[in-house]
Amino acid sequence: MTLLETPDALAFRSEVRAFLDTALTPELRRAARRATSVFQHPSVSLAWQQLLHARGWATPDWPVEYGGTGWDDIQRYIFAEEAARAYAPSLAPMGLKMVAPVIMHYGTPEQKAQLLPRILSGEDYWCQGYSEPGAGSDLASLKLRAIREGDHYVLNGSKIWTTHAHFATRMFCLVRTGTEGRPQSGITFLLLEMSTPGITVAPIQTLAGDHEFNQVFFDDVRVPVSGRLGEENDGWTVAKHLLTFERGGRYAPGLKSHLAAVHEAAEATGWLGHEANRERLAREEIAVEGLRAMELAALSGRGPAVSVRPSMMKVMGTEASQRIDAIALDIAAGWKGPLEAAPDAIAVAMPRYLNNRASSIYAGSNEIQRDLIARGVLDKAA
Repeated sequence: MTLLETPDALAFRSEVRAFLDTALTPELRRAARRATSVFQHPSVSLAWQQLLHARGWATPDWPVEYGGTGWDDIQRYIFAEEAARAYAPSLAPMGLKMVAPVIMHYGTPEQKAQLLPRILSGEDYWCQGYSEPGAGSDLASLKLRAIREGDHYVLNGSKIWTTHAHFATRMFCLVRTGTEGRPQSGITFLLLEMSTPGITVAPIQTLAGDHEFNQVFFDDVRVPVSGRLGEENDGWTVAKHLLTFERGGRYAPGLKSHLAAVHEAAEATGWLGHEANRERLAREEIAVEGLRAMELAALSGRGPAVSVRPSMMKVMGTEASQRIDAIALDIAAGWKGPLEAAPDAIAVAMPRYLNNRASSIYAGSNEIQRDLIARGVLDKAA
């Protein structure tokens, strides 16, 4: 009997499946099936978040005292599998999964009391102010300057590739407050309101034709010192804590759902009529099952060391996703009918392929992740 097949686990899966079958509208399911990014339009992600919040299920990973479900790791994994199987929309991760955990860890009592309930309810919608022109993968070279003036920091500079900044009400942001010593030692982590005077959001259209990214300009923007998370010049420590959550650890459920949609499209076009194509799809199905086995082993305390686990999952999950995207694109090339009548995986094959090329770069490039894995394994062996 596996961890997912105990009587309690099976009963919980039935409860989750029944809820999803009732709560998910056809419109929400269709939006999820036609999504080209993990960042769905707020009209979709927030609508689903509100339904989950009403049930008390919006934040499975949060501690109970902040509004979490109290589920164990197995229940959270089952919920992720069932949500993916039912094509539930993705929730916006910037608030719920990224900044919320660091507010819980580094925030003052006042910050926690003010911000966490608004993240939970969806009242605040967050974006991430990290990358800059010339400071992407080499984030420590960021130059957005924050000069302390009394009870405020005055910000001048810009951020780029800022996902959903045009929707966001708040931003968590890395700024340069010091220039002495190592570049990492002069960075501070700020929480700010996007309505603050001096902030300008300029759209960046992707190759896929989407408006997901933006460049954000700061012109003498005054941010209260009370918006600082952690100590001044210690923002790099806060950012590293956040990256643990950004890289995640439950890739297989979503990949299995994506594979199911691709398999449906393959059958609709006759793509599976060639043995080489069947083998290609089968290899990805095996790879995803292997990743799922590794994720479940981690839940039971086995598998890779905790220090390298997020990096391993990030590499395996994002690269499997890109390979499946490439298969979907090949299948789409054989579709002869109108696009509006195409299976979902075909309809979004090209924009999804283009959008997802970035997944092996953001949250720390996969080349960097491989270096972290090697160091973690070798250090342990030594």
